[in-house]
Amino acid sequence: MKTVTLPVAYMPLVDAAPLIVAQEMGFAQTEGIALDLIAAPSWSSVRDMLAFGRVDAAHMLSPVPVAMALGLGGVATPVSAVMVTSVNGDVIGVGRALEARLRATGFGFDFADPRAAARALAQVTDGPLVFGVPFPFSMHVELLHYWFDGTDLGGTKVTIRTVPPPLMAEALAAGDIDAFCVGEPWGSVAVDQGSGALLLPGKAIWSFAPEKVLAVRTDWAETEPHLLRRLMRAVWRAAQWLARPDTRTTAAEILSRKAYLDVPPELIDRALNGRFTISGQAEQREVPRFLEFHDGAANFPWRSQAKWVARRLALRHGLPVAETMARGSEVYRSDLFRAHMPIEADLPGASEKLEGAIPHDTAVASQKGHLTLLADSFFDGAIFDPDLPD
Repeated sequence: MKTVTLPVAYMPLVDAAPLIVAQEMGFAQTEGIALDLIAAPSWSSVRDMLAFGRVDAAHMLSPVPVAMALGLGGVATPVSAVMVTSVNGDVIGVGRALEARLRATGFGFDFADPRAAARALAQVTDGPLVFGVPFPFSMHVELLHYWFDGTDLGGTKVTIRTVPPPLMAEALAAGDIDAFCVGEPWGSVAVDQGSGALLLPGKAIWSFAPEKVLAVRTDWAETEPHLLRRLMRAVWRAAQWLARPDTRTTAAEILSRKAYLDVPPELIDRALNGRFTISGQAEQREVPRFLEFHDGAANFPWRSQAKWVARRLALRHGLPVAETMARGSEVYRSDLFRAHMPIEADLPGASEKLEGAIPHDTAVASQKGHLTLLADSFFDGAIFDPDLPD
């Protein structure tokens, strides 16, 4: 089989691991492809490189293909999310000034309770809060708004500002932002540089939020189905490898290389193992399944998740809800996932589900009968029915 090189864009984050591991551990080679991994300086660069043909595929924020389908953001090239590459993996943090005010009230930084964290933050806020996020169309933004809307922060004036992930700690230290929501390792970098403290994992807001997807141009998916299949299988097997606890040390070492994240492997290990140093006081917190690459059908592109994102975007941007949900759901290609996965993959029997309705790990109907979905609760107990726009 002749090796075909595929240019792929990514952002230097721990959750880029499936693509990096696919190349470094030989999963791509087994499929007869090589991944030319191109680190981008910003998420808008990732989107534009894919949309305008600079790369064939991209590690992409899960809401971006939905936003593009809705004509938001100025780039409307049809893009398909062919698989989810990571679930969860974000952290919310605050700068030193807010940290000091929170500690003065006796707040314990339990890194677990969204309501208590919001209540404490609202109590010490005497002006507008500026949150840094990596991109306007991102799970970071959706989690923050969902958190604000369901807690005491709903009455607080909040501004959301875009900051590339590697620059988040610097922006926090400079006072350009008061707080942030970002993917690892950049929250931990802020802690280690003394810029602030971690307040919550994103998982505390939605326990199974699709964070990143493997995205390709829709026309490329149609004209290069064999290459797409090879790419998807390589990334899926890399994600499966990453799900094994015994691979985490190796994964951290690979990701830490200068060509990729260029940070100490110990920082990467925190996200992979869910064991965090949350402040300069060396406080330790554990978050089981902080970042999920494979288990619980993590790679399946649920159309119900795309509908959840589309509904949130519709309400915030004044778009017709039902029509927007229908259009948004089309870009999460569960059909292509079913068509291209290897025979050993156990696929769910449905392509949509009630989001937030699984309070604990639950066995579900699947092709092989061995699939367990992981808890997907929202912090407020809400359940999203993809068939009920209102």
